[in-house]
Order: sequence, then C-alpha cells, then structure tokens
Amino acid sequence: MEGHNISSEGFILVGFSDRPRLELVLFVVVLTFYLLTLLGNIAIIALSALDPRLHTPMYFFLANLSFLDMCFTTGSIPQMLYNLSGPDKTISYLGCAIQLYFVLALGGVECVLLAVMAYDRYAAVCKPLHYTVIMHPRLCGRLASAAWLSGFGNSLIMAPQTLMLPRCGHRRVDHFLCEMPALIGMACVDTVPLEALAFALAIFIILAPLILILISYGHIARAVFRIKSAAGRKKAFNTCSSHLTVVSLFYGTIIYMYLQPANTYSQDQGKFLTLFYTIVTPSVNPLIYTLRNRDVKEALKKALGKADAGAS
Repeated sequence: MEGHNISSEGFILVGFSDRPRLELVLFVVVLTFYLLTLLGNIAIIALSALDPRLHTPMYFFLANLSFLDMCFTTGSIPQMLYNLSGPDKTISYLGCAIQLYFVLALGGVECVLLAVMAYDRYAAVCKPLHYTVIMHPRLCGRLASAAWLSGFGNSLIMAPQTLMLPRCGHRRVDHFLCEMPALIGMACVDTVPLEALAFALAIFIILAPLILILISYGHIARAVFRIKSAAGRKKAFNTCSSHLTVVSLFYGTIIYMYLQPANTYSQDQGKFLTLFYTIVTPSVNPLIYTLRNRDVKEALKKALGKADAGAS
C-alpha cells in the first residue's frame, strides 16, 4: 500500500522552501548558470566538429564531456527551476526515478571519462612520438563507450535499490532533487547493506578512476620535469592544467557526497555542494578549457570571424 501511495502521489522536494527569499535568488542564479552551460557546451561541441584542427582525441573526449554536462544539467535543472519558482514542490514518482537514474548514471560517466582524458594526456606528454598510434580512433571510441556503459550500469544497480527502500509513508525529500543520499536518509529500515553496496560500487566508479588519474599525472609530472626547456615545460603544463582543474572541482564534491555514511550527511552542506556540481562545474568547464587552450581560442575566433563576415 505504501509503495502504491508514493507511486501515485510522488515526492515533495523540500529544497530551500524554508527560505523563500533565497529561492528567488537561487532561481535567477540557477537559470543564468543553466543558460551559460548550454551556450558554452554547445559551442565546444560545434567547434570540435567543425574545426579540422580539433579533430584529435583530446577534443573528441572534450566534446563527450560537454555533451555529458548538458545532459546532466538538463536532467535536473528544469525540475529545480519549477520548484524554485512557486509553492509547488512536488515531483512524480516516475519523474523522481528518472532523475535519480540519470544523476547517478551521468555522474558515474564523468568519473570514468575524466580518467580516460587523463590517460589521453599521459599518452600526449609521455609518448608524443607514438601518440597517434596509441590513441587511434577505434580505441578512443571504445574508451568513450566504456565510460558511458559503466556509468549507466552502475545506476542500473543503485537506482532501483534506492527507490525500493521502505519509507513508511514519508514523501518529503530534504533536497531539491532526487539524489541517492537524501532518498536513503528517508528510509525507515536499516540501510547499512545498501550503503555498503554503494560504497563497494563507488570504489570502482569513483576511487578507481581517481587512482588512474593520479597515476597518469604522476607519470606526466615526471616527464615534464625531464624537459630541459622552460617553453617545453610550459607547453606540457598547459595541455594538462585545464583537465586537472576540472578533476579537482568535480572530485572534490563527489567524494564528499558519496563516500561517507548517510548518518553523517549534512543536508544543508549537501544541498549547496549539489548546487555546485550541478550548476557551477558544468558551466565553467567550457570556460576553463577555452581560457587555457590556444587551439580552442583560435577555433572560436575563426568561427566568430566567419559569422561576422557572413553578417556583413
């Protein structure tokens, strides 16, 4: 009966409803960042497809990351904007299930994809003479596919387990989206077995990619220090600095959110951290890569120059 009621009535996303003035500010901030995310990531995808200089493994993976960020934000922000815009905070059971599945899946994809991008940078810096042979198009396609499949496979396990937890009629989710820690916190049964499963999967989907990233950058750092010219070291550093910045922003919040027990989970901290990796990180990723990457800046100037010429 309880499952039937929740399925028919859905959930209430409490969010920041106890602070209505903050909701108005957040609506403007979230909408602004969402539009910036769409604009920036569409630009990266378009440039990667249209400019021949960007037809390289690095920009293939960057286009994947941009598409991923667009999907990630679109899966959560429209519902968030709706709930922030008025008194109605409800979300259907199906809507909550879809949102949970895609938030988990796309977060997992990004973890693995960032590790793949670190391997690409390792090959570029440490094996420059063999780079095109190592990172051939077939391998790039397989690595990208592995990232997407692993993220969606992880979510296929965790999302149903989380949704099937008994909640004893509780419908109020102390969050602004259907996220796993908040839904587990609503359960009226012992959640230790599910948390243990989540932690075990997180080792493979979060920690293992992070370890691979650290190993890759350990080799990169050693190779950079061996470069005798300052210009060569600067060039090698510039090819990796953007990716390192994105990794730091993403993993800093994800590790806090998903690698701690639910009973130590602070809802207010969790909400603001979720806001950060849901709206801030996807919007600044294109900016980080554009500002720090000469090829992207030149491709953007070329595209804007053609647009100006066409307009005149």
